Amino acid sequence: MRRVSLNRLSAFNLTALAAGLAFLYLPIAVLVIYSFNASKLVTVWGGWSLRWYAGLLDDRAMLEAAWMSLRVAFVSATAATVLGTLAAVALSRAGRFAGRTLFSGMLYAPLVLPEVITGLALLLLFVALDAGRGFWTVTLAHTTLTMCFVAVVVQARLGGIDRSLEEAAMDLGCAPARAFIAVTLPLIAPAVAAGWMLAFTLSLDDLVIASFTTGPGATTLPIRIYSEVRLGIRPEINAICTLMIALVSVAIVAASLATKWAGRRDDTPAPL
Repeated sequence: MRRVSLNRLSAFNLTALAAGLAFLYLPIAVLVIYSFNASKLVTVWGGWSLRWYAGLLDDRAMLEAAWMSLRVAFVSATAATVLGTLAAVALSRAGRFAGRTLFSGMLYAPLVLPEVITGLALLLLFVALDAGRGFWTVTLAHTTLTMCFVAVVVQARLGGIDRSLEEAAMDLGCAPARAFIAVTLPLIAPAVAAGWMLAFTLSLDDLVIASFTTGPGATTLPIRIYSEVRLGIRPEINAICTLMIALVSVAIVAASLATKWAGRRDDTPAPL
């Protein structure tokens, strides 16, 4: 009887894979290609050119919006990574403490709540506190949005770690905080890095919550692009989007290579 290999790709599997990849990446590929279009009409190909990348140097508003988005994403992703990691450790290592259900429900609420509701709730909070809306309000809003994603990633990694390693460190005299830094944190470092990257990209992508919590002088790139495309798509928009895609792609590749390098280093046997 002929055995069928489970790893063999059939024509149907190849077609489904190609269709899925095309659905995900073909629009991005079209955007990147048309960012090099010499024609001012984005729907008419006029040859290859870098004129729109050079034109970005004169578009001060677009560059300031991109810089604002990068700053907000970096600060909010860092804060969300710290808070999300601590929350994941509390849920994974603290056992059944009082208020655990309420804490986990509040932590994961942004995962299921519509962004409109989250943005409106944060807007009402900032208005009640009489806080001037700007860079910090957007950053706090994005931290609230992305912290739960970091907690999910890190908690999943913590669930696969043998707790006897931490207990052995504490038996040898390490305080709980020292055991976490010396033993647990290196083991969950890839998950922490993945959580940071996820929080960073989610912050860069957000439009709804930022539109509720931003103020004058704190326009992010998605808000700037949305306000301009209602009047028509300018070629400079394709160029700035391509640059952001390249930046995120380089960061993801660098994080992936760093994670693989760290894994190989940990797998290397110690010299006798």
